Amino acid sequence: MGKQKKERTNPESYRRIGRYMKKGWYLYLMGFATMGSLIWLGVLGPRIIQQIIDDVIIGENLEVLTHLLICLVLVGAGKALSGYLKEVSFDLAGSKVAKGLRNALFHHLQKMDVGFFEHNNVGELMARINDDVERIWGITGFIGMLIVESVIQTICVMFCMARINPLLTLIPLCTLPLVGYTAVRLENQIDKSYDKISETNAELTSVAQQNISGVRTVRAFAREAYEMRKFRRLNEQYCAENINRSRVTAKWEPNISFYSRTMLVLVIVVGGICVMYEKITLGELGAFTEYANSIIWPMECLGWLSNEVASSIASNRKIQKLFEAQETVVDDPQAVPLQVTEGQVTFEHVGFAPDGQQVLEDISFTVKPGQTLGIMGLTGSGKTTIVNLLERFYETDQGRILVDGQDIRQVTVHSLRQSVAVVMQDVFFFFFSIRENLRMGRRRKHQSERQLQDALQTACAADFVEKLPDGVDTVIGERGVGLSGGQKQRISMARAFAHQCPILVLDDATSALDMETAGTVQQNFHQMKQVTKLIIAHRISSVSQADEIIILDQGRIVERGTHAELLAKQGQYYQTWVAQYGE
Repeated sequence: MGKQKKERTNPESYRRIGRYMKKGWYLYLMGFATMGSLIWLGVLGPRIIQQIIDDVIIGENLEVLTHLLICLVLVGAGKALSGYLKEVSFDLAGSKVAKGLRNALFHHLQKMDVGFFEHNNVGELMARINDDVERIWGITGFIGMLIVESVIQTICVMFCMARINPLLTLIPLCTLPLVGYTAVRLENQIDKSYDKISETNAELTSVAQQNISGVRTVRAFAREAYEMRKFRRLNEQYCAENINRSRVTAKWEPNISFYSRTMLVLVIVVGGICVMYEKITLGELGAFTEYANSIIWPMECLGWLSNEVASSIASNRKIQKLFEAQETVVDDPQAVPLQVTEGQVTFEHVGFAPDGQQVLEDISFTVKPGQTLGIMGLTGSGKTTIVNLLERFYETDQGRILVDGQDIRQVTVHSLRQSVAVVMQDVFFFFFSIRENLRMGRRRKHQSERQLQDALQTACAADFVEKLPDGVDTVIGERGVGLSGGQKQRISMARAFAHQCPILVLDDATSALDMETAGTVQQNFHQMKQVTKLIIAHRISSVSQADEIIILDQGRIVERGTHAELLAKQGQYYQTWVAQYGE
């Protein structure tokens, strides 16, 4: 088998990072200016030491000692100040790059279709937004600064060393290729490790997130031991891959340290011989040794820096994969905002077959303004898919969907979704107060307290909300922890009612309510004469008052009519009636 081809990073990912770096150009300018000052002062220091040795100690010229000591103190103070400003500048610049990249990545994910999130777990996406962006922060900030500083400092120091004694300079000059070779080998091997570590970290984050979010389900099925084993297995794998990375580092980094220390010993030995033969002065040897010592830290950091560069490259590849994912539901170039005047909804021979599997076929119906359409069918018959297509979470494969005669593919997605309020099967709240959850949507700024209360009343939620510790300001978790299933559904419906959209879709929205409360809620929203309503339900009581009811079976409409007409046909609807209410 041939060697696996190494995955390359798209150049666009580097250009994207470059654009964010340009925005902080003044920080980088300050950083490089203070870095230059720091390097210059670092080069100047050994020269002062040389003068102290040659002129004061050996030449016994005490008159210049005070001046040289003051210069040495000023150099130390200047290095401290320059070092502080340098690190602050690069850290701020890197944080701005990370902020911009994280915002762009989150914005990109917000535009992605529902199907994208069905194939990418939350843990992996969180790892990309947090951990991988953090590594980009490092390489565009502190880590990148060290790389540039070590290269420039090494060049400057080598130049100063060559001015003192070109022959002695050959020792560190010959050491650098060995260090560079070792660093490259380390980077190549550790790059593979970081890819595996990143993947496992995403899985580990996903398992932890799912278990924390689904803690009640785990407890209800007594799955704690199983979930612990699953987490422990991934954690052990994550640990093993980090140990493998450490082994690679431990294999090569000591070599770098050995080369650098050997270089320093050789400089002292050979330099001492040169002093004995009066090729250089003792002060020059002292300065040369200081210079040699100052390039030890770049040599020893080279392995760690290679490690960080490899991890940031791997992270950049992961982030780039997310940016390369494209949404399939996009606005047409000539799309215009949806103008809803009445709220009529029409499906014309709509078909939907993702991945070649037919989910809906030849679906046609019209819901006139203010009317109600009931949709029933067995689980998996395609009821929720109708909602998804109306909201353009997916694109239809056949036919078209019209709102007030406007093809929804010819209007902007944003304006379409602003006009449709949906109560989904899976109730989700943001970790805000009930008030903030009710105010989600396009009319937030225009919603008065009275409108929120009316929405709660319509959903039969006002009474129990008032009894909560902080009333409508009570903070609820993302899954509505502390609320019953019926309470969560009623708040979810109130959120949709508060939007006051011309089209309202209820997807099995009263399944957790008792019959009396469900009946009251149904009466309330049937009184919304200016709102076009689509009600998906399994209970006949939820759709019995609808102007038309359609029955789906395997993605096709098999029956349609009013409640009385469908009972008279004695088909599937009638069989459901018998199952729920008896003869």
